[in-house]
Amino acid sequence: MIRLLPLISFLAFFSCSQAQSLKVGAERMDEYLPLIEGKRVALIVNQTSTVGNTHLVDTLLSRGIDIQKVMAPEHGFRGEAPDGEKINDSRDQKTGVPIVSIYGSSKKPSPEMLEDVDVLIFDIQDVGVRFYTFISTMHYIMEAGAENGKKVIILDRPNPNGMYVDGPVKEDSVSSFVGMHPIPIVHGLTVGELAQMINNEGWLKNGVKADLEVISVSGWTHKNTYPLPIKPSPNLPNDNAIVLYPSLGLFEGTAVSVGRGTDHPFEVIGHPDFKNGAYSFTPMPNAGSKYPPLEGELCKGQSFVDTEVKHELTLKYLIEYYRELEDIEFFKDYLTLLTGTEDLRKQIEAGMTEEQIKATWQPKLNKYKALRKQYLLYPDFE
Repeated sequence: MIRLLPLISFLAFFSCSQAQSLKVGAERMDEYLPLIEGKRVALIVNQTSTVGNTHLVDTLLSRGIDIQKVMAPEHGFRGEAPDGEKINDSRDQKTGVPIVSIYGSSKKPSPEMLEDVDVLIFDIQDVGVRFYTFISTMHYIMEAGAENGKKVIILDRPNPNGMYVDGPVKEDSVSSFVGMHPIPIVHGLTVGELAQMINNEGWLKNGVKADLEVISVSGWTHKNTYPLPIKPSPNLPNDNAIVLYPSLGLFEGTAVSVGRGTDHPFEVIGHPDFKNGAYSFTPMPNAGSKYPPLEGELCKGQSFVDTEVKHELTLKYLIEYYRELEDIEFFKDYLTLLTGTEDLRKQIEAGMTEEQIKATWQPKLNKYKALRKQYLLYPDFE
């Protein structure tokens, strides 16, 4: 053991050095303060929008920045609202800053909301999955900025699933708030990289282009993992759930519970009729889910809590549960919105294997990967 200590000490020092050298966009204030001094600013932020241990709102107010309002996305400014709950206008009790909802009757800022604003700043932690809706919020912020002549600044953050690309590329015929762009489920981009792709590929309405500035992360590459210091939403409580999210998130388009209404959302899956499950749980209303699927029903299935999981998108669990639960109405229409294609459901129902299904993704995935390389701000995983 004595001979291993120098190596362990070195690894600990190296890990610590990496953490110290990494700076998210919000921490690189010398890069963006000159862009907003003397300007009227709107912030699109939530609980993940921090500079060190201080929220971006407090940081900028202390620097004398004129924050006109906070625009609150899904789960609200403090990230405490349950899944799907409408966000209402309010005022931040600590700072007095007005909070305007962009997750209610409208998800896109109106011209009236932007009349007293010069600059829009987006700073929200993403998890690198197409159906995680903060990138859709970013799309609408960019679109509103472009249409109303407002500058848009993206304060970039690492992608915790940014070390690979996988899944079907969304088809043009399938579009919703959980899938707005022709990108795969695991897109392998930071929000800053994706924002540049959206802008330059003409994906905003009528092909408008935002006056866009991305403040990049320093000290990070797509080869790095990134443990999140703050959970990004109520039902992604830890890094394990975030790694599992691309695969287990597909179960939201089925009759199977992903553990909403438990202490381990996106770390467990189960259904009352699943006979091979060694693990059981009962979804009940909680802070993250007021009305969890299969509420009050004993679900049998699997737990991935405290297990080492790979960064990958796997279909093996989806296929296994479909075959076991074939006698019930397994798939929901929502699966098409999540996957961005009608093919996956048909392929599983036809008995195709995971390898066969993934092979059908490759032509479009290869085209996407070539496009992606044009917008990378950080060294790639390949």
